[in-house]
Amino acid sequence: MTLADKVTSSRLIIAPVFFVVFLLHRFFPSVFSLSPALYDSVSYIGVTWTVPVLWVLFIVSEISDMLDGMIARKRGEVSDFGKLYDPFADTLTQITFFFCFVIDGIFSPLLFLAVLYREFSILFVRNLMLKKGVALGARIAGKIKTVTYIAAGALALLASSVLRLGLDNKIYSGLTIAASVVFIISVIIAVISFFDYILIYNKTPAKKSEASDQKNA
Repeated sequence: MTLADKVTSSRLIIAPVFFVVFLLHRFFPSVFSLSPALYDSVSYIGVTWTVPVLWVLFIVSEISDMLDGMIARKRGEVSDFGKLYDPFADTLTQITFFFCFVIDGIFSPLLFLAVLYREFSILFVRNLMLKKGVALGARIAGKIKTVTYIAAGALALLASSVLRLGLDNKIYSGLTIAASVVFIISVIIAVISFFDYILIYNKTPAKKSEASDQKNA
């Protein structure tokens, strides 16, 4: 692996760690509540320490997403593998974050399902492009989608942080609404970008061997 690929790999480590820290109080309720008998699914007693940890993981993940491309271009290490590995790591990380926010009731499960379907569909399109001899990297629409994903995730993490710190419920409600609105926008952009990838696939000519196979079929 190149240095850029190693930076990308860091997100594959951060994602499961974020998941465990985010939901640790649900895995071990007796450890994090003053009274296990009084514990319920929205109790965050004793988990204030998770707030800075989650923010560090979230920020490091997004920084690594910016750095790997910069490093690859600066060192002349841009590769077909990297073009596929980077969006794969992004997808895994983003889906992990969003799944946590769905469990917390911040994001709609239906919207999360739309994101899940879109991301798996894109992976399928990338595999089809490989048959044409092209490693399809991130498109402009896809990059815009990623920015809105980050914004929605940051707002959702803010809302979760407010809840964990026991702050005003009105602040939590406001941040939840804001996160949901941005998430809806990001899903719309994600769907639009999917059709952009489909358009590129249709415009990309097939390799001779593939064209021959289609003709013989």
